[in-house]
Amino acid sequence: MSQDLPPYYFRVRENGAFVYRIDTADRMRRIEMDQIAVVNIRNGEIKPHGDRGLSEADIAAITAWMEERIALLAKRDIDDILRAIDHMNLTTHWAQSRASEEQLETVTDALLLAMHDLRTVLVRKKADRVMRERGMV
Repeated sequence: MSQDLPPYYFRVRENGAFVYRIDTADRMRRIEMDQIAVVNIRNGEIKPHGDRGLSEADIAAITAWMEERIALLAKRDIDDILRAIDHMNLTTHWAQSRASEEQLETVTDALLLAMHDLRTVLVRKKADRVMRERGMV
């Protein structure tokens, strides 16, 4: 198993990761994880851990991971929004076919405000895109 391990491990955190170099070369075949850096994907910062320096290979691996992570998070954002659309459709069906008066009273104001807020933002953003496309801004 230890021969199949990648050379780096990224412990994901909210805005990046802690980066560890994996070493399986000791006599006991133990897996050693040596922290080498802290990564912030929001600002692109790579900070070496402690007083160590990072090799070109380290930086290349970290940069590649950051690019993959940013792409994955972007895909997840879109997937979350598409799921929200499905939930809105399911909510519409629930409100129309199964919701009691009490249930509707509980959720109607919050749903209407959230939908109004979303509509306002979407319309403004759409208008901005159309104006830019037509060269009006």
